[in-house]
Amino acid sequence: MINLGEFNTLVIARRMEQGFYLEDDSGESVLLPNRYIPEGASIGDTLNVFIYNDSEDRIIATTLNPKLILNKFACLKVVLVTDHGAFMDWGLAKDIFVPFREQVKKMEEGDTYIVCLYLDEATNRLAASSKVNRFLKNENIEVKEKEEVELLIAEITDIGVNVIINDRYKGILYQDEIFQTLNYGERVKGYIKKIREDNKIDVSLQKSGYENVLPNEKKILDKLNQNSGFLKLNDYSSPEEITEILEMSKKTFKKAIGSLFKQRIIRIEEKGIYLNKK
Repeated sequence: MINLGEFNTLVIARRMEQGFYLEDDSGESVLLPNRYIPEGASIGDTLNVFIYNDSEDRIIATTLNPKLILNKFACLKVVLVTDHGAFMDWGLAKDIFVPFREQVKKMEEGDTYIVCLYLDEATNRLAASSKVNRFLKNENIEVKEKEEVELLIAEITDIGVNVIINDRYKGILYQDEIFQTLNYGERVKGYIKKIREDNKIDVSLQKSGYENVLPNEKKILDKLNQNSGFLKLNDYSSPEEITEILEMSKKTFKKAIGSLFKQRIIRIEEKGIYLNKK
């Protein structure tokens, strides 16, 4: 079966004037237009192609890579608003349509929004929705605490930042645990901090406990080397100063410099920390 909105591995079956026809194992076929045919491709070759609806709503294949695939999320830019909805650039010849009913608020041309690609079963057409919460399911959580995950930065609130975890779950990153600049629509590495009884997920940008110390030791050493072996920071520095210079919490900073001190890599003095000469 050839799947809309996804990459399919298909075989070149025959050549026609308008392009190659590709087939799956069951004999179902789809057109790959001439403009997408890779150089040197011939009958019998296998191609990995993306399947979507063209401007005439025909199902066709392309060798281009879209910015969004079925049931996944991406931050896209609105290129046109019409009486029926908005069109967003997703990297293909035909822009992806977002009906008004699938917009949390009316989209504005030139703005960017996080959307999910879905298949409208009534019309068998691909479309996008900014009502992302209905595509996120926290009922059957397959990630575990401390596991490394991918976070898509969504709305910023007074409490923290709402995130999409591995394109599957809703999560939250609390404001007092953010020590770097985050941008809406950005993808960053994170870690599962806690899975609550109500299936709400807390995440962090740093590993928990001692696992967080080693990478932050390196960050401090790198900063020391960049500043001639001295940083005007110590146990008495404010959390704001530490965050501004090192993008880490004071608690993490104290753990890291404590470890470096025990290894005699640094010395801690009243003016700050110094890198010991080898």
